[in-house]
Amino acid sequence: MTLGISRSGFYAYRERKPSDRQLENEVLSQKIREVFEQHCGRYGAKRIAHSLQDEWIKVNRKRIVKLMRSMDLYAKGARRAYKNYNKKHANRAWANVLQQDFTQEHWNKVWLGDITYIPTHEGYLYLAAFLDLHTRKIVGWSISSTMTERLVMDAFLQGFGKERTGPGLIVHTDQGAQFTGGNFTTLVRSKGAILSNSIKGNPYDNALMESFYKTLKRELVNDAGFKTKDEARNSLVSYIELYYNSIRKHSALGYLAPREYEELNS
Repeated sequence: MTLGISRSGFYAYRERKPSDRQLENEVLSQKIREVFEQHCGRYGAKRIAHSLQDEWIKVNRKRIVKLMRSMDLYAKGARRAYKNYNKKHANRAWANVLQQDFTQEHWNKVWLGDITYIPTHEGYLYLAAFLDLHTRKIVGWSISSTMTERLVMDAFLQGFGKERTGPGLIVHTDQGAQFTGGNFTTLVRSKGAILSNSIKGNPYDNALMESFYKTLKRELVNDAGFKTKDEARNSLVSYIELYYNSIRKHSALGYLAPREYEELNS
């Protein structure tokens, strides 16, 4: 017997299957984290409960509080706990290389990146995309049900694999945890790229990326009423690759589509 636990008791514990309550808590924890991250840490248990009700998930607020504490999630302004959360989870922010200078004479010199959420009847999807500052083309994108570093890493790797950029590429994003985390920053720097971050809370530092997502929501998402996540994924891929990059005329490109502009200026 070790630490007061018998050998038979230890093996019985190892073989024990998780209870229905444990499985429910795992699913709920994922949904809570999605809502928390979607609203950038602004929502506490009460608002998260209402958001879950919109998805037909009815759950006691006290249970949400308990699960949030177990995940170390605290809404902004929630006593001293949020300050401790910020210190504990602070990632490294990088200097703002662009300084709102969105002029660029060559492609694959500056990429802008960001994440947005896409509502469906099955819950939210998250889209991460990188836009070339010169051609306005979406060079890389990724879609997932969770907003993690993996989401932005996949989008960057897709773009890097297709564009084959040289060293010195500037990758500019906001200071979201997905973009300032160690895995993403290590990946970008390993490709010889330079990291750049907007000033915290200033959307104008990444205005062109904000503009793209505004266009995407207006022209595709707002009136779509996607019933399933698969429907949303297919529509997003079609919009980005077959319409936005290939057909949609862009005023900054002399009313040419990004790929058309590339071909004429290559």
